[in-house]
Amino acid sequence: MDAGSKKNAVNRRTFLSQTGSGLLAATLHATGSFRVASEPPSFSAAATAAAGAKKRIPIGVFDPVYEHLSLDEMLEKVSALGLEAMEIGTGGYPNNKHCALDEFIADKSKARAWQKKFEDKGIHVATLSCHGNPVHPNAQHAQKDADTFRKTVLLAEMLGIKVIVGFSGCPGGTPTDTQPNWITYRWPPEYDQMLAWQWKEKVIPYWKEAAAHARSHGIKRLAFEMHPNFVVYNPRTLLQLREAVGEEIGANCDLSHLFWQGCDPVEVIHFLGKQGALFHAHMKDTVIFPENAAKYGVLNFASEAKDLPEASDTFRAVGYGHSASLWKAVVQAYMDVGYEGILSIENEDPILPGEIGVERAAYVLKNVRRELLGE
Repeated sequence: MDAGSKKNAVNRRTFLSQTGSGLLAATLHATGSFRVASEPPSFSAAATAAAGAKKRIPIGVFDPVYEHLSLDEMLEKVSALGLEAMEIGTGGYPNNKHCALDEFIADKSKARAWQKKFEDKGIHVATLSCHGNPVHPNAQHAQKDADTFRKTVLLAEMLGIKVIVGFSGCPGGTPTDTQPNWITYRWPPEYDQMLAWQWKEKVIPYWKEAAAHARSHGIKRLAFEMHPNFVVYNPRTLLQLREAVGEEIGANCDLSHLFWQGCDPVEVIHFLGKQGALFHAHMKDTVIFPENAAKYGVLNFASEAKDLPEASDTFRAVGYGHSASLWKAVVQAYMDVGYEGILSIENEDPILPGEIGVERAAYVLKNVRRELLGE
């Protein structure tokens, strides 16, 4: 890289980390030739005029970002942002800071009183999330996450919530493994054998039983986040599990994990939408640092600010990894396929952490939705 390119890269990072205004400018792509998804052309006047017929998709937020707040404090924050829906963690990796799962399934009146707190603020509890690893090779870990899933199904049935969000999980590679083994490459041959064993002996049997449990309680939408370190990590592996288990399996389409894999976000939404497999959508961005991706490749992710100088990619708030016009095309795509869920902001931005990233993402999403609907 020449001196000019280095200067541009440094300036871009400084700008992204320090900016508090000029949001659209802050959404510029990283400089350089590496591109994850092409920018869409400007929307035509005819398309904008026709947008009035499009469905207004609710914008919400996933609650772990407010783990430091009580339920009432969180609801005040979310209501003040003008958000319309929430995704609430019931256990697993997101924990259940704002949802006393065991208490609620034991007492429906307490569960309904909890739900009413949201309704009184004009907020819809749209999904329950129990991201875990119910096929973990550690039996205690697996059982805990499987129990959380089953209880979450019961609470969803009790409250009329139609979507449960989670991970597919990842088993070990052999019956004697004690830790998960994420296999994405089938050679040498022993890896192909382990991958086949994982799906046949662990993943498909578990989710067939779990989906049957959900179905028996009226829950027909299990939204899997396509996430690295789990067997479902891209649209192909999602559909592989859906074909093996049934139509209860669908996507939590978190594009942040797909950008760095080279997926085109609009293509993914249209593809999964045609399959009837779009159940939920996390709103989270990813930035690619081309000067590092060129040297290290994209499997060089950083989650903490201290690691960014050598990182190829990291999570960003919506609009800070890709431009507002790209996110406008994303929301347009969800409208085009008749998506029935919410746009759930999940903020894991190491530069704009916590509530700050939620506020910035909400600003972008509300503006692009307003433009598309001609409001």
